[in-house]
Amino acid sequence: MLYFVATPIGNLADITFRAVATLKKCDYILCEDTRYSKRLLTAYEIDKPLKSYHKFNEQKRVDEIIEDLKAGKEIALISDAGTPGICDPGTRLALACIEHGLPFTSIPGPNAALTALVLSGLTTHRFQFLGFLPKKPKEIKSLFEELLHYPGTTIVYESPHRLVKTLLLLKTLDPGRKIAIARELTKLHEECLRGTVEQLLPQLEKAAQKGEFVLLIEGKKEFEQQEWPEIPEHVEELQREGLSKAEAIKKAAELRGVPKREIYNAIHKLSK
Repeated sequence: MLYFVATPIGNLADITFRAVATLKKCDYILCEDTRYSKRLLTAYEIDKPLKSYHKFNEQKRVDEIIEDLKAGKEIALISDAGTPGICDPGTRLALACIEHGLPFTSIPGPNAALTALVLSGLTTHRFQFLGFLPKKPKEIKSLFEELLHYPGTTIVYESPHRLVKTLLLLKTLDPGRKIAIARELTKLHEECLRGTVEQLLPQLEKAAQKGEFVLLIEGKKEFEQQEWPEIPEHVEELQREGLSKAEAIKKAAELRGVPKREIYNAIHKLSK
């Protein structure tokens, strides 16, 4: 059996009883950095062999792990912090287990994105998580132009040395958009800044930024009052702007804040 075990994102006390019990019963534990994980395991008197499993050796390790699982071994996978598979290695291994018909489960626990969402003060009714932002400014701008139309909170991760540049780019698109910036979550210096892009930028530009950052962006409220044409007509308008039919369907869904399937079904129903 394979266990994806969530570990603390800062405060070591945030690990669950079930997580500790699971780690203690496994034959060995897969982790990104054996030295880093050793601190957590030592704190909870978990004396199990550690094997490195990270994005650079993930592909090579999978076959070996699958063979051990087939042999009946109990194996746990942890990341440096948070839930394995969420912006951390794990997805490839889960897919391999599915392919080979091997059981696996997730032991829930800390997650930076959801912790930041609760602290943000932005809507939790509807949200999307996009992981780490791209590295190229052009790609970030393209992504922002899309997500600024999303009618819910957007959650992304960003590195400290790129945060200010990213916000400067966001300011060129929508300086009045509300955002929240969370850092050092669950740690001694936990902080969550809230305000518009133009309000928070001066504060962030004054000092070098340190720690792990979660950036949350408010959704486009206007969509709640926006009056749109009938769906087929809306898709046709977007096509006249130069989009393909598939692109127009996707864009209409984003603008209306509805699933793409709803747009597709409305068009398909009309063509019958």
